[in-house]
Amino acid sequence: MQEDGQIMGEQNSFIAQSLYERGWVVVDHYVPEPLRVALSQEKRQLLSHGEFRHAGIGKGDSFAIRPEIRSDKVFWMDESDLSQTQAAYWKLMDELRHTINQRCFLGLRSFECHFAIYPPGSFYLRHLDQFQAVKYRVVTVILYLNDDWKEDDGGALRIYLPATDGEESYTDILPESGRLVVFLSGEIPHEVLPTVRERASITGWFRDVAY
Repeated sequence: MQEDGQIMGEQNSFIAQSLYERGWVVVDHYVPEPLRVALSQEKRQLLSHGEFRHAGIGKGDSFAIRPEIRSDKVFWMDESDLSQTQAAYWKLMDELRHTINQRCFLGLRSFECHFAIYPPGSFYLRHLDQFQAVKYRVVTVILYLNDDWKEDDGGALRIYLPATDGEESYTDILPESGRLVVFLSGEIPHEVLPTVRERASITGWFRDVAY
C-alpha cells in the first residue's frame, strides 16, 4: 500500500510538472486496476438503470441539447451522495488537485465530474472546456474506462496545441483503459472524433471555486 502511494505521488508530481511546462499530459494506468474495473462496472449498472442523460452545451438559460455538436450521454456524480467506488476516485482526484496547487499555484478549490458514454457514431466537435459561462473550470481531467481499445475503434481525443512555427498542430490520444489525460481547460482546444464502438470515460474539472 505504501508503495502504491509512492507511485501515485510520483505520478501526480509528473502531472503537475507537465502542466506547468506545456499545459497537458497523458499518464497510462493511473488508477489501480481494481478501481478501474469497479468504476467500469458501476458505469454499466447506471446505464442499465437508465441513469444517463443526453449531454448538452452551455450553462443555465443557455443550456441546450445540440446533437450536431456533441452526442454523448452523461451521469453527474454528486459529491454529497457518492458511492464507495466514486468516493475512492474522488479521493485520488483530491490528492492530485493538492499536488497541482503546490506546483502550479492555480488556486484549485473543488472538483466536479461525470461518467460519459459515447454510443457508436457519436462525437464532440472542437471546443474549449472553459468559456464565459464556466470560467471556474481550470484543469480538465479525463479517465478512460475502455477495455482493449484499438485505433480502428475511433473515438480518439484530438487536442490542438499552440502554434510554434506559425501553424497549429494536434495530437490524437486513444481512450485506452486506465489512461488519464490532464490539460488546462482554457488553453487546449479539443474534440472527440467519431467512435465506432461505445466509448466510456470519467470527465472532470478542477475548479477555482469552492462549490
